[in-house]
Amino acid sequence: MIFTYTIQENMQLKTFLYEQQFSKKTISAIKLNGALLVNQQPVTVREMLTVGDKVEVHLPEEVPSDNLIPFDAPLTILYEDAWLLIVAKPAHQNSAPSREHPHHSLVEQALNHMQNHQEKGIPHIVTRLDRHTMGIVIFAKSRHLHHLMTHTDIDKYYECICEGTLSHYDEIEAPIARTQDSIITRCISNDGKYAKTLYWPIKNFKTYTLCRVKLVTGRTHQIRVHFQHIGAPIVGDGLYGNLHSIHATQLLKCAEIKFIHPITKVNIHIKNKHPDFHQLLMTL
Repeated sequence: MIFTYTIQENMQLKTFLYEQQFSKKTISAIKLNGALLVNQQPVTVREMLTVGDKVEVHLPEEVPSDNLIPFDAPLTILYEDAWLLIVAKPAHQNSAPSREHPHHSLVEQALNHMQNHQEKGIPHIVTRLDRHTMGIVIFAKSRHLHHLMTHTDIDKYYECICEGTLSHYDEIEAPIARTQDSIITRCISNDGKYAKTLYWPIKNFKTYTLCRVKLVTGRTHQIRVHFQHIGAPIVGDGLYGNLHSIHATQLLKCAEIKFIHPITKVNIHIKNKHPDFHQLLMTL
């Protein structure tokens, strides 16, 4: 992957790279397995730049870990360009390999897709979802883009169907900590990290509510723990609520994202309408 710039101000190349948000780790990697060119001539980061110089940054080649095995399966692509890949993850699939599920992960699917299109980068997860949560996941196609995306404000909106009848907008502020007897489950605890969730009830049906949810913070299992905390656990969430006789997974999905593209500066607005939670609500 190559980035090109025209210099507008005299400065050292190293300073310019930092201004463009290249991390120290990326710059070190470029020195080992990449290239810095000024006016098509190789240089070091100590090069002094002058107005009008043409700079090329050739990112180092990234080699996938041996633990990643490309997974050839249909990938639901919502958006793609040279820098980002945004997909819809189904339920019952890991975003990344784990000890219990070492392969067939979404990142291995994304890797297979990139390799099939002769792209040399590696998919880096920007937004991760739990195994049983469905919806939008963002991948960066290089370590540098991942770095840029971690410094990008991303508005994420979720949809969920919860037990109980919620009737008005509300906010949940309750600190979340890991439970003492498990490395997986989380709980509300005064010793936990600050967590805040916003929710808007959309529709009630029988004793259930369809909600639109926005995370202010991003704690592990935050929506699931917070909705359990207010007595309205997510339908089908066997960890923080009850299993459901019809729906074999928790009815929670990342439904919408908004952010400014770190390279093109274009406003990106992605919606994932499948599955239709309005229809799912009627099945309960």
